[in-house]
Amino acid sequence: MRLSVKGLAMASGILWAACIFVVGIVNLAIPSYGVTFLQGMSSIYPGFHNSRRFLDVLVGSGYGLVDGAIGGLVFAWLYNVFAGHSKQAEG
Repeated sequence: MRLSVKGLAMASGILWAACIFVVGIVNLAIPSYGVTFLQGMSSIYPGFHNSRRFLDVLVGSGYGLVDGAIGGLVFAWLYNVFAGHSKQAEG
């Protein structure tokens, strides 16, 4: 069975962007929520700062969309490469 590279890339990107968005929005309402997570993300994504502004939540979500999509794409591609090799070895 092969994975859809495009489908997994899109799903992973949307899921990771939603995670960052939800944590960021809750942090705007409850300042102590997700602080360590958001600080970690701001150390990885240039331009994303944990300054508790809605614009920063959107920037972080955009980075998450791209980062998650790339991660999903690489995962699906590698899975398909190795799944193809195992079928050739069996047959």
